[in-house]
Amino acid sequence: MKNLKSVKIFLFATGMIGIIIGASLLLIPIAFEASAGIHLDNEVNILSEVRAPGGTLMAAGLLIASGAFISGMTYISIVLAALFYLSYGLSRTISIILDGLPTDTLVMATVSEIIIGLMSLYILFKFPKPQYHGANLQ
Repeated sequence: MKNLKSVKIFLFATGMIGIIIGASLLLIPIAFEASAGIHLDNEVNILSEVRAPGGTLMAAGLLIASGAFISGMTYISIVLAALFYLSYGLSRTISIILDGLPTDTLVMATVSEIIIGLMSLYILFKFPKPQYHGANLQ
């Protein structure tokens, strides 16, 4: 891909989205979910189920963003961004089909996740595959 700087900016931005949303789910889940019209009770089991994917999202965001700064991580960061955002967006789409239409905030999240995931896929197919020395991994 000719414009590596734009790829790195994309990875940093999409990584920061994951970090911010993940940290919010992990650290302030009641307030964060309330902003989307979701009212969590102060119930230990529900909070555990919300915080766990928050930590996962934050960790994925850190790995995605690292591709903006560590050249050896760029390719895997693009792969992770595609997998992570498309899986979130497609899972929400399945939920819409099975459960009905959620709030506008969650519909916007779905659309955003699919767009970011598709952009990641586009970059993935345009980005040069890493060359591994000493082993043929193809």
